[in-house]
Amino acid sequence: MRKIITTLAFTLATIVCANAQQYSNTQMKIGQKAPELALPNPQGKELKLSEINKGRYVILDFWASWCGPCRHANPGLVKIYKDYSNRKFKNAKNGFTVVSVSLDMSKDNWMAAIAKDGLIWPYHMSDLNPTQWQSAVVPIYGIQYIPQAFLLDPNGRIIGKYNSAEEAEGDLKKFLAK
Repeated sequence: MRKIITTLAFTLATIVCANAQQYSNTQMKIGQKAPELALPNPQGKELKLSEINKGRYVILDFWASWCGPCRHANPGLVKIYKDYSNRKFKNAKNGFTVVSVSLDMSKDNWMAAIAKDGLIWPYHMSDLNPTQWQSAVVPIYGIQYIPQAFLLDPNGRIIGKYNSAEEAEGDLKKFLAK
């Protein structure tokens, strides 16, 4: 009996994990205008996605300091930023950057993770909602899991959706100026 229960539990866990990996954000569509985000940065200054996005490609990365898979993915995102932030892009006079949107509730944990993971880009935002998944960004972007990322074109349109920001690199390369 114990062996049967263990086998059933293992099978159920495998199915749940497989389905989670295959989840895709169905609310956000390729080609649609990215909804506006206006949230404070760690210093309390409000940042607006539309202002950051003007004339540049943006990886919009949703993450949190408490999210293991997010933290595991951060070194790859840092590498992308370092490799592409100073490059020239087609139809993007301002190039490329990353905007990190955190579902953190603790400013100290958020800032410590930014520093520890070396997230060197200037655009970090969060509403530091005390119930994390009640953050204002969750319903706007249909966030049901993190990490999750979108690639935006210089006009603010979504041109890619990813389960991790690292997956955006292949698409980003397509827009490099020759």
